[in-house]
Amino acid sequence: MDAPDRARGVRLALFDVDGVLTDGRLWYGADGEALKSFHILDGHGLRMLAASGVATGLLSGRDSPAAAARARELGLAHVMLGVSDKLARFEELAGRLGLDPSQCAFVGDDLPDLPVMRRCGLAVAVANAVAEVKAAAHHVTTSRGGEGAVREFCEFVMRAQGTLDASADRYRA
Repeated sequence: MDAPDRARGVRLALFDVDGVLTDGRLWYGADGEALKSFHILDGHGLRMLAASGVATGLLSGRDSPAAAARARELGLAHVMLGVSDKLARFEELAGRLGLDPSQCAFVGDDLPDLPVMRRCGLAVAVANAVAEVKAAAHHVTTSRGGEGAVREFCEFVMRAQGTLDASADRYRA
């Protein structure tokens, strides 16, 4: 099955944060707080994907107030930060939602993402992911993490599901 076929069945899309929604760099302020930069196109893509009927969420090993704030701003339904066992949390969420893992997508960039990528129906790596993650992916974005890769993914899924044009039509004159 190719990636567009896999994307047609996606009902839940989860994203790692650092290196996927951000460029992977951590900036520290004078008081030691970690600062992150998020791409505005990714945020709108997540809103469009959720509005099309695909549940969205974050699944990250780092606990980050900045990521939590961004998730609240975007209205993400499922936010799991500071997770040491991503696969267990993924399986718990899919089960709670009554979804088969084949109906789930995960976008990652580094080795801790591999267990979920190997279990979900659509595994996606961002362009700057490590080689082993790219090799495990069903699809690799052309954009780098933090530079529109999530928007690209959202449009990929929506295009496969036939919802992209209707979502964009509301902005066209």
